[in-house]
Amino acid sequence: MTLRPADSPRSTGENPEHTRLLAESEQVLPPIIVHYPTMRVIDGVHRVRAALLRGDREIEARFFEGDVEDAFVLAVRANSAHGLPLSAADRRAAAIRILGGHPDWSDGTIGAVTGLAAKTVAALRRRETWPGSPGGAVPEKRIGRDGRVRPLDSSDARRLAGQLITDSPEASLREIAHKAGISPGTVRDVRARLRRGEDPVPMGSVSKANAGARADTKAGIVAVGTGVKGGAEIQERAAGGLRPAGVRRAELVRSLYRDPSLRLNENGRLLLRLLFVRSLPPAQWEEILESVPTHCTEAVLAAAAECAEAWREFAARIERRA
Repeated sequence: MTLRPADSPRSTGENPEHTRLLAESEQVLPPIIVHYPTMRVIDGVHRVRAALLRGDREIEARFFEGDVEDAFVLAVRANSAHGLPLSAADRRAAAIRILGGHPDWSDGTIGAVTGLAAKTVAALRRRETWPGSPGGAVPEKRIGRDGRVRPLDSSDARRLAGQLITDSPEASLREIAHKAGISPGTVRDVRARLRRGEDPVPMGSVSKANAGARADTKAGIVAVGTGVKGGAEIQERAAGGLRPAGVRRAELVRSLYRDPSLRLNENGRLLLRLLFVRSLPPAQWEEILESVPTHCTEAVLAAAAECAEAWREFAARIERRA
């Protein structure tokens, strides 16, 4: 296999002195990382050059099968974690590119990848609109470092949490947070506000879309008006339906594919591949069913039943951990 030049976040290119030091080192160098679809080096350009200086014809490598933008994210993360550090200018340039490709990632997520403070990423985000959003619009939700999706405007979720707390005061912070789609820390703040007789939504954070919402703070009861954006979906979640009506498995899997905490680690990518295979449309399942030879029916049936049981056990363990 022939390697191609890297899509490197390093604006200055190769550092000859660093390459010479690696070539003269007697230590076994870690494997390079290669983007399999393009054969571009993601991490390890200096190691490749050092191997050539040594006269080596082969080098140990690991392959990454994600898309080009995810490969760039992995390159930035790898260069920030070890080897020759990226300059401050390179890290800012990398953050700007990642913002363009992943506008729904939180400032903290991008900061963790690039080695920048979340406040620095936020300042870069404010400078311009990003092509990753339709029409340059700001995404309504962002994916945090823990992989959870949180709304930029949490007014609706805070009001829902207030209603849930009022209806079930004995419920735990984690339980309320799970149903309302916010963090336990935010639920704790909502609970404290209700105890003080305040609105669960802090002053100044109510969006125009939520202008129709009101809170009867004296009684500690939150009433959601008809002007609440996405109110129907939230009502459904409050009733325990975490999966909005009409959302298919394929859509759920596609949403998971947008989660960097899954895409950027080996086990996460394995899980995504397994879920993708099992989210085929009904018509394709019918084609597969028709292609099963009669003499293989019993074996396929047994294997499918065991796979289904394995997935049920996996789902049960996920539910217990949630």
